Amino acid sequence: MNIQQLMKQAQKMQKKMLEMQEEAAKEVVEASAGGGMVTVKVNGKQELVEIKIEKDVVDPEDVEMLQDLVLAAVNEGIKKSQELMQEKMSKLTGGMGLNFPGMF
Repeated sequence: MNIQQLMKQAQKMQKKMLEMQEEAAKEVVEASAGGGMVTVKVNGKQELVEIKIEKDVVDPEDVEMLQDLVLAAVNEGIKKSQELMQEKMSKLTGGMGLNFPGMF
């Protein structure tokens, strides 16, 4: 394979990666904490797009518990979003085990 073919292949891969990122950005994963008392939705760009908090978990005497549940749900949502991106990248690279720094 000559350098021109290699460059064309790299350009095709870059285009596919950009398309995949745009597609994944539209996908949303859901995570919860406290048995569903706090639920979040995170998109493929690891952006928090929705948060729901059940009334029963709002206790002015125990704000720390609510903070912990929100933190746990958001962290789990981000983790799921990252796993989604890694899965899509694995499909794109054909499971070659390539890691693209800064992509996840």
